[in-house]
Amino acid sequence: MDVSDLLTSAGINIAICVVLLSLYSILRKQPGNACVYFTRRLVSEPVRGTGAISCFERFVPSTGWIAKAWQATDEEILAVGGVDAVAFMRIVVFSIRVFIIAAVICLFIVLPVNYYGQDMQHKEIHSESLEVFTIGNVKEDSKWLWVHCLALYLISCSACVLLYFEYKNITKMRLAHITGSPPNPSHFTVLVRGVPWSPDNSYSNSVEQFFSTYYPESYLSHQMVYGSCTVDKLMKDAERMYRMLKSIDPRFLDRSLPYCIPGGAAHPFMVLNLRADSVSSSTSMDRLQPSQRRKECPAAFVFFRTRYAALVAAQVLQSSNPMLWVTELAPEPHDVYWSNLSIPYKQVWLRKITTLIASVVFMFLFLLPVTFVQGLTQLEHLDQLS
Repeated sequence: MDVSDLLTSAGINIAICVVLLSLYSILRKQPGNACVYFTRRLVSEPVRGTGAISCFERFVPSTGWIAKAWQATDEEILAVGGVDAVAFMRIVVFSIRVFIIAAVICLFIVLPVNYYGQDMQHKEIHSESLEVFTIGNVKEDSKWLWVHCLALYLISCSACVLLYFEYKNITKMRLAHITGSPPNPSHFTVLVRGVPWSPDNSYSNSVEQFFSTYYPESYLSHQMVYGSCTVDKLMKDAERMYRMLKSIDPRFLDRSLPYCIPGGAAHPFMVLNLRADSVSSSTSMDRLQPSQRRKECPAAFVFFRTRYAALVAAQVLQSSNPMLWVTELAPEPHDVYWSNLSIPYKQVWLRKITTLIASVVFMFLFLLPVTFVQGLTQLEHLDQLS
């Protein structure tokens, strides 16, 4: 492969990047994707109208968001996305800095050494083979090979120094965020999953006995996670119906129609009167069947008296079986996805393994077409060897 082929490949990759950035720029402007793309919240763009010009702009790529996103300070990102978002952005900046250092060292030190490693008459740059820019073009037992070792040490030391300062800054930022933030219930709470089933006790009693025994001074109370019941399904159906009616013009709604709440596949539409006593009597927990009431799940939120005790309980291995009594710090209340908490921990572990295996399989499947394309570029070289 010569330099012209390399430039062609680089041009193709750059064109693909431009297409993907343009697609991202278009998708982020769509109203339905406002809750998906983080940049829209970070930049705080004004909400645009629904006129013809606005609709046209929504399908035209723009580049202004790149400069605005890059100019955002760590304080702004911290206020919008939290500490994890700032740490992710710092990792991106760290990678860019290491790449710039490596590019400068290789471009001005390593490449000239490789290019003039042997006494030969060079062609024009665009006609040269890429082999003259590699270490293979340097003579054996040449003293210039130490330049490669020096370049590796410079890049490694620079990466270690930058990583030290980045880790130090992120650690200070996390400590300042923890000490400066007001007390939050999640700081004193531990999420426990994989509670073992006992025929003598319920999940709630098992959790209380376990933490009362091993954390008698710091344990405060706990709250079990319950599965869905009939009332939860009715509330979800009512919320779905509210969203549907909210999108309809009120002028087209007939107020004389009865209000209906869909009860799911097993429950038909139930007509409710406007009287409060009728609604309360229809949704009373006492009138529900035992099978329709909430069922305990093998997960619970355990509350401690101090933040240190909660942190220790979240980090300590509670059982010799890693599938039982799995503890971790509780997420923020608005970050809890209740449907996932009712899933058994063994099933969550199997899902993680399945996802990892699927990723590895996809990687190997992706290597097949890449290897085939790379082989096509080396046909001339293979013909010469044969």
